[in-house]
Amino acid sequence: MKRILPMLVILFVLLAGCSPQAGEADQTQADAVSAATLARYRESEIMEFEGAQLDPAVGPRDNSIKGIQQVDIETYTLSINGLVDEPVTLTYEQVLALEPYERLVTLYCVEGWDATVLWKGVLIDDLIQLGGAKPEAVTVIFSSVDGYTTSLPLQTIQEKQLILAYNANGLELPPSMGYPFIVVAEDKLGYKWGRWVRSITLSDDADYKGYWENLGYSNEADIAQ
Repeated sequence: MKRILPMLVILFVLLAGCSPQAGEADQTQADAVSAATLARYRESEIMEFEGAQLDPAVGPRDNSIKGIQQVDIETYTLSINGLVDEPVTLTYEQVLALEPYERLVTLYCVEGWDATVLWKGVLIDDLIQLGGAKPEAVTVIFSSVDGYTTSLPLQTIQEKQLILAYNANGLELPPSMGYPFIVVAEDKLGYKWGRWVRSITLSDDADYKGYWENLGYSNEADIAQ
């Protein structure tokens, strides 16, 4: 018994010495992660909204098909075409002049990360109504300046009042997030969030498949609850 007690004391001391070091290592790692996240916020970017913590309006890495696009806003136009009564072409400033809407929506990427951002933009349906949707139109196809395409049902866009955003966390949309416009496809996986949108096309093809959908990704892209 006399031999056991000293051994227990030594063991306790060794364990006590290890615990703070492990805790410090965990804290150091957490601080590094926090610092990396903070570094991705832009100057003057809103970091909190109505009690919700906002993520940086820049994804952790670029996963576009041709890299981050740099759009010349002086020559840029957004077209609304396809099954519409009258095709419409708008400048960036003309889109911004429409009634704005704000949404706190989380983007979920198939890679496993997510970002909760305060988005500001215009209703996609307001843009569509400028051209007047024909009765047979059921699908809305979004085409980007890099050739990327994706689509959503017209009914979903109207019922959920989805927006085409030009602002993220109180600042102009950054190029990495799709400047000048990104589809805020609420409750859909990230590949439905078309970036650098240059045209909105109405179609009667309910089975239309965009870039990733043609490669086997679900055309519904619903977020698993």
